[in-house]
Amino acid sequence: MHGQQYNIELSQLSVGYSQSDGSPLEILKEINFSAATGEMVALIGSNGIGKSTLLRSIAGFQDYFSGDIKINGRKLATVSSAEIARIMSFVSTENVQVANMTVFDLVAYGRFPYTNWLGLLTPGDRDIIHESIDKVGLNGFQNRLANQISDGERQRAMIARALAQDTPVIILDEPTAFLDVSNKYEIFHLLQVLANEKQKTIVLSSHDLNIALREVDKLWIVTENQSYQGAPEDAVLNGWLGKLFKNEHVEFDLQEGEYFFKKEFKAKVKVEGEGLSLIWTLRALNRAGYQIVVEAEPDFHIVANNNSWLLKSGNSVHKFHEIYELVKTLNRMTLEY
Repeated sequence: MHGQQYNIELSQLSVGYSQSDGSPLEILKEINFSAATGEMVALIGSNGIGKSTLLRSIAGFQDYFSGDIKINGRKLATVSSAEIARIMSFVSTENVQVANMTVFDLVAYGRFPYTNWLGLLTPGDRDIIHESIDKVGLNGFQNRLANQISDGERQRAMIARALAQDTPVIILDEPTAFLDVSNKYEIFHLLQVLANEKQKTIVLSSHDLNIALREVDKLWIVTENQSYQGAPEDAVLNGWLGKLFKNEHVEFDLQEGEYFFKKEFKAKVKVEGEGLSLIWTLRALNRAGYQIVVEAEPDFHIVANNNSWLLKSGNSVHKFHEIYELVKTLNRMTLEY
């Protein structure tokens, strides 16, 4: 089975849920997305837009209103639940509370599509479980109770369960939601390896856009009225990422590849220098709300070189050995200017 390619195709798909009065509520309409074997795809959109609903529908956990979900050309509705469990694994953001269950036991649930009717684990099953635990960095946690570990550790255990299920398609809803920055990158890297080397089809939702832009093969972008798909670079060049925020004070920087708050400029600054000192000085000044000028007459002049900085204003010159003190002094001088 795992030598076969597993492509996902969403055609004119509309998803949603039933409201308290029983009436249907469509939240995403006419979605046309695809994910190919060996690709890692990130689903991007604002909170409440319907990302979790879309992922649950793809995984077969939730009905959809119209359109089609196809796996290798087969409509998902025609695939049995037993076969789906061998094709797709799903990782949710829900905080799983399980009493008296160890991390090993939690991960072992991933082997249920392959165990016999008694649910007995073979030595091969146990090897896969231990390998999955090790891959997510939880080696030594096998006998810890799942309800006595941190949210981030529990999230890793849920990802390990999906790895133990050993499916060609993995669907993850905010897999890095409870992780610190270092662990976010580790999980993204792990998923990237599974996609590239194991040729798994991976679809995940994420708010870690800066990481996604660097690591994934494709973006699925959903807004209230439209949807877009393509390489992260396509999303930048076509201006799709700028449509994610309604806030007029937030823009996407096409050069830096990240969002920023628009600010009123405090003063004009000319900056000279080279290397990393220059690059990070420019970032700090942009963050602090200073306009960088080349030809225009500056209010201040900064020279950045080899982790030292000169700040010139009129006849005064100040020397600094850290950007923090440079910006702090520049702010004070701007108020006095």
